[in-house]
Amino acid sequence: MTPPRLYVNIDHVATVREARKADEPDPVLAAAECEAAGAEGITAHLREDRRHIQDRDVIALSERVRTLNLELATSHDVLALACRLQPYQATLVPERRQEITTEGGLDLKGDTARLQTTIDRLAEVGCRLSLFIDPEFEQIELAKSLGVPAIELHTGRYANTWRESPAALEDLRAAARHATEIGLAVHAGHGLTYANVQTVARIPEIEELNIGHSIVSRAIFSGIRPAVQDMGRLVRGG
Repeated sequence: MTPPRLYVNIDHVATVREARKADEPDPVLAAAECEAAGAEGITAHLREDRRHIQDRDVIALSERVRTLNLELATSHDVLALACRLQPYQATLVPERRQEITTEGGLDLKGDTARLQTTIDRLAEVGCRLSLFIDPEFEQIELAKSLGVPAIELHTGRYANTWRESPAALEDLRAAARHATEIGLAVHAGHGLTYANVQTVARIPEIEELNIGHSIVSRAIFSGIRPAVQDMGRLVRGG
């Protein structure tokens, strides 16, 4: 079994910087350190409210990192920047101003006209598309109907319940298997930590894990290169 790729989300490096509206710590410098430590990709979420990552960060990241996964919603200005910069991958996520972090996947059961327009524009400029969704068969099938090549399964319920119940893990396994069977590449992320990542990393259909907060938290004590290396060993079964 090929272990999943580790993409490190550097949003919360920017969160620390924005707490003082200073120029450090620099998330672009952090991204370079993550790559040097073995991360296969860098993930950054340019939110509509710009609470952490800023436009200038995305511009710099697009110029300096090998593989950028840009998370975004459907706001026009963020989409325009993404189309101009053409990151390797664009992952479409839901956003609510009042949330602390992304609390669930996209709901594809409603009116998806604006989402489809966003998908089409990003595909036209050559971005690989992924939709961040809950591990539900209906959502997976709707994602397939929108013409994207990949999905990212929201692992929040697993992260919140893994000590008490195996149910969420079984849902992830079933969802990943179903998505692969209908031709979608499968990524996963949200709330994964050094304590709970290995079981998810062993799901054979999952090709990519996006992990940020836990790595940045450990980096405060150990430095970012060792934090990424430690997570990489767990993801790769070391």
